[in-house]
Amino acid sequence: MYLRRFLRWFLWTLLGLVLLVVLLAGSLWWYLNPAVQRTDAIQYGQRGERILALDVMKPRKPNGYGVIVLVSGGWKSGEPGTFGRWIAAPLLRRGYTVFPVYHVSQPEASVMEIIEDMHRAVRFVRLHAREYGVNPDRLGVSGGSAGGHLSLMLATRGGPGEPDSHDPVEKESSAVQAVAIFFPVTDLLNLGASTENLGDGGPPKSFRRAFGPEGTNLAVWKVMGRETSPIYHITTNLPPVLIYHGDADTLTPLEQSAWFQEKARAAGRPVKIVVRRNAKHGWLPMVFDLRKFADWFDHHLCAAR
Repeated sequence: MYLRRFLRWFLWTLLGLVLLVVLLAGSLWWYLNPAVQRTDAIQYGQRGERILALDVMKPRKPNGYGVIVLVSGGWKSGEPGTFGRWIAAPLLRRGYTVFPVYHVSQPEASVMEIIEDMHRAVRFVRLHAREYGVNPDRLGVSGGSAGGHLSLMLATRGGPGEPDSHDPVEKESSAVQAVAIFFPVTDLLNLGASTENLGDGGPPKSFRRAFGPEGTNLAVWKVMGRETSPIYHITTNLPPVLIYHGDADTLTPLEQSAWFQEKARAAGRPVKIVVRRNAKHGWLPMVFDLRKFADWFDHHLCAAR
């Protein structure tokens, strides 16, 4: 009799655990797959013979604000339409219309050219913002690693367009109003403790071809590296910046974000760093950190009207 009771209890407990796992898995799937109206591969420009494209991901209940996500790692990008909605789920569920932006990967395009194309992408989104149902004056930007670096280049060097241009896109501003990113490089002239530092003052060792044929000319690099390092372009117009960075990152050490924060503080501009303990260059639950990114954008885009 006792054995029968034990087996009955065991089976019911096992069934309960199975149902709990199914429920949790189903809830996670539901959360990571929000309903969106998606349009992929919209051309925002051209680099040589290559088309530059972005996607538009509009949530079921848009809040009227947009976040541009720079799809870049090692200054390499993907194909339009490949950015998974699950990655941006926390932003989409908060109501943000998300614009994944792609670029021509290095070394086919240099980092300098990629930066130019990211400016154009912001100008394009701003020109068409009303069509997408977002406020053109309140755009956020996000990305990780190279995408974080490119986001900071927009934050520090984004600005007015050319009013006399025959191209309506180029007339628009490339400024962004809030930034939330992961582990960016901010000073390419001082790679510090990075495993990419050869100690010769040159570009990161694995990315020398990314800066074009003159990237290894150290005299030229001093100018090029400064031009492509956001830390040297901080002004009092810097938008609010949130950075998540792991303290075990050896590719882009935490000091890169700390240096940027210190320089921004001197200019009286807010840069918040959240340190992920024992995390390297990326960690598994990063997608859930985007909930904090959404909080940041709520405060600095939606509330600051």
